[in-house]
Amino acid sequence: MYENFYQFSSKPFQLTPDPGFFFKSKGHQRAMAYLRYGLQQGEGFIVITGDVGTGKTTLVNNLFNDIDPQKIIAAKIVSTNLDDGDFLALVASRFGIQVESDSKGKLIAAIEEFLVTCHEAGQRALVVVDEAQNLPVKSLEELRMLSNFTIDGRPLLQSFLLGQREFRATLRSPGLEQLKQRVIAAYHLKSLSDIETREYIEHRLRTVGWNNTPAIEPDVFLGVYRFTRGIPRRINTLMDRLLLNASLDQEAIIGLRSLNTIIEEVQVEQRELDDLEDELGIDPDQLPQSALSSDSVHHAMEAAHDDARVEGLERRLAAIEHNLSSLTTQLGEFGAAVSAS
Repeated sequence: MYENFYQFSSKPFQLTPDPGFFFKSKGHQRAMAYLRYGLQQGEGFIVITGDVGTGKTTLVNNLFNDIDPQKIIAAKIVSTNLDDGDFLALVASRFGIQVESDSKGKLIAAIEEFLVTCHEAGQRALVVVDEAQNLPVKSLEELRMLSNFTIDGRPLLQSFLLGQREFRATLRSPGLEQLKQRVIAAYHLKSLSDIETREYIEHRLRTVGWNNTPAIEPDVFLGVYRFTRGIPRRINTLMDRLLLNASLDQEAIIGLRSLNTIIEEVQVEQRELDDLEDELGIDPDQLPQSALSSDSVHHAMEAAHDDARVEGLERRLAAIEHNLSSLTTQLGEFGAAVSAS
């Protein structure tokens, strides 16, 4: 809606990770450098961690844009809700390996045969695991076992693991000592600084053709940073809503008052969601981490947020219509008074 009003080529603050919007913050550049270093080394594990919404999936998508498919056969695995015993079958599936049996031995043999075939064709195989904090320890050990496949001392499979902060604790679990020894680089992705938050917002806007319309007052950028704590996904959500409401009010300049209005609405909606959780007896701290990170919960929360946003917009539209009606009445009364005089 607002992209048409402001004549943007597309939506600048969509939640779906898009490598076309990749922002080279100091942290993201360093994380990408580690991933590219891993590609050059061709062995071992690269581990990237970061809090929810800091841009790990965007890193993965950007990495896949860099990979030459003629040289590297890459498989991306999102480990949400992955149970013990599923990992090897998922690896085989992502590489397009057909295995008629669920036998673990036959799965391993089929994967090894595939890796050898890649090597003979002058290619390397790479597994990239997103949401790695959801991987069972057993699956991590299976991945480590696959890294044992070598020819002439060169490993046939390399692995990149991207996960949330708690994945660092998982790597310290008993039984993963051998995997830890094979981690050649690790980096924790932090949120954006206040300066980077402004640069991030302007970068995404310029990507869709922004030419300072709407103009954004400097205090807005700092306000966005303070409310979102520099987390890209939160910035996207807040800016998307701010631009939508600004377009409804036909604002050419977005100021701190508009931002504070949206923040207040978001806070009210969050309290309503918290009250709903209390009413239903839901304690987020007691839910399994895999459930909290699952796509279904993420989409459900997005849907709830969208419903609340629509309801808020409907209230704003009703208020605008009421104000227009009142203004029309006042103009009519004023015109009648002028005629009478």
